[in-house]
Amino acid sequence: MSYIDTMKSAPYKPLTLSEKIEGRLSRKRDDVFLRADFKDLGGYDQVGVVMRKMVREGKLLKLGQGIYTRAQASIIDGRPVPVKTITPLMTEALGKIGVATGPTRIERDYNEGRTTQVPSGRLIGVSRRVRRTLGYNGATVSFERI
Repeated sequence: MSYIDTMKSAPYKPLTLSEKIEGRLSRKRDDVFLRADFKDLGGYDQVGVVMRKMVREGKLLKLGQGIYTRAQASIIDGRPVPVKTITPLMTEALGKIGVATGPTRIERDYNEGRTTQVPSGRLIGVSRRVRRTLGYNGATVSFERI
């Protein structure tokens, strides 16, 4: 065996779509992802298959149609949970689909001292109508027109 034979590298193996998507997810700083963020890597259905696989593996959680977030294992039971609480996640998701958000009426009243009722965070003020259902594990948010 010669020196040149030992220097030969392994044959080039192209990355799979799953590896490409996981690589892009690791480089992104956002916690919310749209399926459209990966349309340059593959077809609509192909990306959907990979995203569903990642949801089954516990790497992602589905927030709504075509909207996903990073997941981590729960310290209580090991099930996947999002890395942020529900309100910041949904606000970021709405921003990604082009809906401006702001404080709801009850949040404004609480901040101005007119009430002591603490807002639940399950109601988000939006600038226009939102027909999507957003949430995870049965916990959904409602929208109030501001």
